[in-house]
Amino acid sequence: MKLIIDIGNTVAKLVAFEGEDPIEEIKTSNETLAALPAFASKYHFDCGIVGSVIGIPDTVEEMLTSMPFPILRFTPDTPIPICNKYKSPYTLGSDRLAAAVGASILKPGKDILIIDAGTCITYDVIDAKKNYWGGNIAPGMQMRLHALHEHTVRLPLVQAEGEVPGLGYNTETAIRSGVLRGMKYEIEGYIKSMRAKYPNLLVFLTGGDKINFDTNIKNSIFADKFIVSRGLNKILDYNYDKIW
Repeated sequence: MKLIIDIGNTVAKLVAFEGEDPIEEIKTSNETLAALPAFASKYHFDCGIVGSVIGIPDTVEEMLTSMPFPILRFTPDTPIPICNKYKSPYTLGSDRLAAAVGASILKPGKDILIIDAGTCITYDVIDAKKNYWGGNIAPGMQMRLHALHEHTVRLPLVQAEGEVPGLGYNTETAIRSGVLRGMKYEIEGYIKSMRAKYPNLLVFLTGGDKINFDTNIKNSIFADKFIVSRGLNKILDYNYDKIW
Protein backbone atom coordinates (compact mmCIF):
# COMPACT_ATOMS: atom_id res chain seq x y z
CA MET A 1 0.00 0.00 0.00
CA LYS A 2 1.14 3.53 -0.79
CA LEU A 3 0.10 6.86 0.70
CA ILE A 4 -0.29 9.76 -1.72
CA ILE A 5 -0.50 13.27 -0.25
CA ASP A 6 -1.52 16.12 -2.54
CA ILE A 7 -1.41 19.49 -0.72
CA GLY A 8 -3.30 22.11 -2.70
CA ASN A 9 -4.16 25.78 -2.27
CA THR A 10 -7.43 25.02 -0.48
CA VAL A 11 -7.29 21.48 0.92
CA ALA A 12 -4.99 18.48 1.11
CA LYS A 13 -5.98 15.09 -0.28
CA LEU A 14 -4.85 11.81 1.24
CA VAL A 15 -5.20 8.82 -1.07
CA ALA A 16 -4.48 5.16 -0.38
CA PHE A 17 -3.18 3.27 -3.43
CA GLU A 18 -2.91 -0.45 -3.99
CA GLY A 19 -0.59 -0.78 -6.96
CA GLU A 20 -2.00 1.64 -9.56
CA ASP A 21 -5.51 1.70 -8.10
CA PRO A 22 -6.82 4.36 -5.70
CA ILE A 23 -8.64 2.70 -2.79
CA GLU A 24 -9.80 5.64 -0.68
CA GLU A 25 -9.47 9.43 -0.71
CA ILE A 26 -10.14 11.84 2.13
CA LYS A 27 -9.68 15.60 2.40
CA THR A 28 -8.04 17.42 5.28
CA SER A 29 -6.47 20.76 6.19
CA ASN A 30 -3.70 21.80 3.82
CA GLU A 31 -1.97 23.57 6.72
CA THR A 32 -2.01 20.84 9.39
CA LEU A 33 -2.84 17.51 7.67
CA ALA A 34 -4.94 16.86 10.76
CA ALA A 35 -6.44 13.64 9.38
CA LEU A 36 -3.08 12.09 8.47
CA PRO A 37 -2.35 10.10 11.67
CA ALA A 38 -5.74 8.37 11.65
CA PHE A 39 -5.58 7.69 7.91
CA ALA A 40 -2.03 6.33 8.16
CA SER A 41 -3.05 3.96 10.95
CA LYS A 42 -6.00 2.65 8.92
CA TYR A 43 -3.79 1.05 6.28
CA HIS A 44 -0.46 -0.76 6.24
CA PHE A 45 1.50 1.68 4.09
CA ASP A 46 4.93 0.67 2.81
CA CYS A 47 5.86 4.13 1.54
CA GLY A 48 4.39 7.44 0.46
CA ILE A 49 4.90 10.67 -1.46
CA VAL A 50 3.89 14.26 -0.81
CA GLY A 51 3.50 17.03 -3.36
CA SER A 52 2.62 20.54 -2.27
CA VAL A 53 1.88 23.82 -4.03
CA ILE A 54 2.15 25.82 -0.79
CA GLY A 55 5.27 24.35 0.75
CA ILE A 56 5.40 22.11 3.82
CA PRO A 57 5.08 23.79 7.24
CA ASP A 58 7.52 22.69 9.93
CA THR A 59 4.79 21.01 11.99
CA VAL A 60 3.66 19.00 8.96
CA GLU A 61 7.25 18.09 8.14
CA GLU A 62 7.65 16.76 11.68
CA MET A 63 4.49 14.70 11.26
CA LEU A 64 5.69 13.26 7.95
CA THR A 65 9.08 12.39 9.44
CA SER A 66 7.41 10.60 12.35
CA MET A 67 5.49 8.22 10.07
CA PRO A 68 6.66 4.58 10.37
CA PHE A 69 7.34 4.39 6.62
CA PRO A 70 9.40 6.54 4.22
CA ILE A 71 7.69 9.45 2.46
CA LEU A 72 9.26 10.97 -0.66
CA ARG A 73 9.09 14.77 -0.96
CA PHE A 74 8.27 15.60 -4.57
CA THR A 75 10.46 18.54 -5.59
CA PRO A 76 11.59 20.00 -8.93
CA ASP A 77 14.72 17.84 -8.61
CA THR A 78 12.80 14.57 -8.25
CA PRO A 79 13.26 12.29 -11.30
CA ILE A 80 10.06 11.84 -13.31
CA PRO A 81 9.06 9.50 -16.15
CA ILE A 82 8.37 12.33 -18.63
CA CYS A 83 10.44 15.14 -20.15
CA ASN A 84 9.74 18.50 -18.50
CA LYS A 85 10.13 21.29 -21.10
CA TYR A 86 8.94 24.02 -18.71
CA LYS A 87 11.50 26.81 -18.67
CA SER A 88 11.10 27.68 -14.99
CA PRO A 89 10.73 24.26 -13.32
CA TYR A 90 11.30 25.66 -9.84
CA THR A 91 8.14 27.77 -10.11
CA LEU A 92 6.01 24.98 -11.56
CA GLY A 93 3.26 23.64 -9.29
CA SER A 94 3.73 20.02 -8.30
CA ASP A 95 0.07 19.34 -9.09
CA ARG A 96 0.44 20.45 -12.71
CA LEU A 97 3.45 18.24 -13.36
CA ALA A 98 1.92 15.29 -11.51
CA ALA A 99 -1.28 15.65 -13.54
CA ALA A 100 0.73 15.46 -16.75
CA VAL A 101 2.36 12.26 -15.52
CA GLY A 102 -1.02 10.86 -14.51
CA ALA A 103 -2.58 11.63 -17.89
CA SER A 104 0.32 10.03 -19.77
CA ILE A 105 -0.21 6.84 -17.76
CA LEU A 106 -3.92 6.66 -18.55
CA LYS A 107 -3.49 7.43 -22.26
CA PRO A 108 0.09 6.60 -23.30
CA GLY A 109 1.23 7.73 -26.72
CA LYS A 110 -1.43 10.46 -26.97
CA ASP A 111 -1.41 14.25 -27.13
CA ILE A 112 -3.28 15.40 -24.03
CA LEU A 113 -4.71 18.61 -22.61
CA ILE A 114 -5.28 18.47 -18.83
CA ILE A 115 -7.75 20.96 -17.40
CA ASP A 116 -7.78 21.25 -13.60
CA ALA A 117 -10.72 23.37 -12.41
CA GLY A 118 -9.95 24.12 -8.78
CA THR A 119 -8.80 27.23 -6.91
CA CYS A 120 -7.28 28.19 -10.25
CA ILE A 121 -8.00 26.69 -13.65
CA THR A 122 -4.87 25.27 -15.18
CA TYR A 123 -4.42 24.14 -18.76
CA ASP A 124 -1.45 21.85 -19.38
CA VAL A 125 -0.24 19.92 -22.42
CA ILE A 126 1.79 16.74 -22.68
CA ASP A 127 2.41 15.33 -26.12
CA ALA A 128 2.47 11.76 -27.43
CA LYS A 129 6.24 11.56 -26.86
CA LYS A 130 5.88 12.39 -23.13
CA ASN A 131 7.08 15.97 -23.51
CA TYR A 132 5.40 18.28 -21.00
CA TRP A 133 5.22 21.76 -22.56
CA GLY A 134 3.53 23.73 -19.79
CA GLY A 135 0.29 25.61 -20.12
CA ASN A 136 -1.76 28.47 -18.72
CA ILE A 137 -3.25 29.51 -15.39
CA ALA A 138 -6.54 31.39 -14.93
CA PRO A 139 -8.71 32.29 -11.94
CA GLY A 140 -11.00 29.52 -10.73
CA MET A 141 -14.74 29.74 -10.12
CA GLN A 142 -14.67 30.92 -6.51
CA MET A 143 -11.84 33.34 -7.22
CA ARG A 144 -13.91 34.94 -9.99
CA LEU A 145 -17.03 35.19 -7.86
CA HIS A 146 -15.11 36.71 -4.94
CA ALA A 147 -13.18 39.11 -7.18
CA LEU A 148 -16.38 40.62 -8.58
CA HIS A 149 -17.59 41.27 -5.04
CA GLU A 150 -14.32 42.39 -3.47
CA HIS A 151 -13.13 44.67 -6.28
CA THR A 152 -16.41 46.53 -6.80
CA VAL A 153 -18.55 48.69 -4.55
CA ARG A 154 -22.01 47.25 -5.10
CA LEU A 155 -21.77 43.78 -6.63
CA PRO A 156 -22.79 41.06 -4.16
CA LEU A 157 -21.00 37.80 -3.46
CA VAL A 158 -22.99 35.25 -5.44
CA GLN A 159 -23.00 31.50 -4.83
CA ALA A 160 -22.16 29.17 -7.71
CA GLU A 161 -25.28 27.09 -7.11
CA GLY A 162 -28.40 28.37 -8.83
CA GLU A 163 -29.89 29.24 -12.16
CA VAL A 164 -27.50 29.96 -15.04
CA PRO A 165 -29.58 31.55 -17.83
CA GLY A 166 -28.19 32.56 -21.21
CA LEU A 167 -28.73 36.19 -20.23
CA GLY A 168 -28.92 37.19 -16.59
CA TYR A 169 -32.25 38.77 -15.67
CA ASN A 170 -31.03 40.25 -12.37
CA THR A 171 -27.65 40.98 -10.77
CA GLU A 172 -27.36 37.56 -9.16
CA THR A 173 -27.96 35.60 -12.35
CA ALA A 174 -25.88 38.06 -14.38
CA ILE A 175 -22.86 37.39 -12.15
CA ARG A 176 -23.39 33.64 -11.92
CA SER A 177 -23.97 33.26 -15.66
CA GLY A 178 -21.06 35.55 -16.45
CA VAL A 179 -18.68 33.48 -14.34
CA LEU A 180 -19.90 29.96 -15.10
CA ARG A 181 -20.64 30.49 -18.78
CA GLY A 182 -17.43 32.44 -19.12
CA MET A 183 -15.49 29.48 -17.74
CA LYS A 184 -17.35 27.13 -20.08
CA TYR A 185 -16.58 29.24 -23.15
CA GLU A 186 -12.97 29.66 -22.02
CA ILE A 187 -12.44 25.92 -21.65
CA GLU A 188 -14.14 25.18 -24.96
CA GLY A 189 -11.90 27.78 -26.59
CA TYR A 190 -8.76 26.15 -25.23
CA ILE A 191 -9.89 22.76 -26.47
CA LYS A 192 -10.58 24.15 -29.95
CA SER A 193 -7.25 25.98 -30.04
CA MET A 194 -5.21 22.99 -28.92
CA ARG A 195 -6.95 20.67 -31.37
CA ALA A 196 -5.86 22.93 -34.20
CA LYS A 197 -2.27 22.04 -33.22
CA TYR A 198 -2.94 18.47 -32.07
CA PRO A 199 -5.80 17.06 -34.21
CA ASN A 200 -6.08 13.86 -32.15
CA LEU A 201 -5.92 15.67 -28.82
CA LEU A 202 -7.45 13.98 -25.78
CA VAL A 203 -8.84 16.11 -22.94
CA PHE A 204 -8.86 15.29 -19.23
CA LEU A 205 -10.89 17.33 -16.75
CA THR A 206 -10.18 17.19 -13.04
CA GLY A 207 -10.64 19.43 -9.99
CA GLY A 208 -13.53 20.27 -7.72
CA ASP A 209 -15.51 22.73 -9.84
CA LYS A 210 -18.41 21.36 -11.86
CA ILE A 211 -19.02 22.81 -15.31
CA ASN A 212 -21.99 21.99 -17.53
CA PHE A 213 -20.73 21.51 -21.06
CA ASP A 214 -22.77 21.06 -24.20
CA THR A 215 -23.12 17.41 -25.14
CA ASN A 216 -20.69 17.56 -28.08
CA ILE A 217 -17.96 18.93 -25.82
CA LYS A 218 -18.82 16.79 -22.80
CA ASN A 219 -18.57 13.58 -24.80
CA SER A 220 -14.98 14.38 -25.79
CA ILE A 221 -13.74 14.93 -22.21
CA PHE A 222 -12.45 12.29 -19.82
CA ALA A 223 -13.16 13.08 -16.17
CA ASP A 224 -10.77 11.71 -13.54
CA LYS A 225 -10.57 13.19 -10.05
CA PHE A 226 -7.50 11.07 -9.26
CA ILE A 227 -5.30 12.27 -12.12
CA VAL A 228 -2.90 14.24 -9.87
CA SER A 229 -2.78 11.39 -7.34
CA ARG A 230 -2.16 8.88 -10.13
CA GLY A 231 0.77 10.98 -11.29
CA LEU A 232 2.25 11.22 -7.80
CA ASN A 233 1.79 7.47 -7.41
CA LYS A 234 3.70 6.86 -10.65
CA ILE A 235 6.48 9.25 -9.58
CA LEU A 236 6.73 7.34 -6.30
CA ASP A 237 7.07 4.05 -8.19
CA TYR A 238 9.65 5.63 -10.49
CA ASN A 239 11.76 6.62 -7.45
CA TYR A 240 11.02 3.58 -5.30
CA ASP A 241 14.62 2.39 -5.07
CA LYS A 242 15.76 5.84 -3.95
CA ILE A 243 13.60 6.16 -0.83
CA TRP A 244 14.77 3.10 1.06
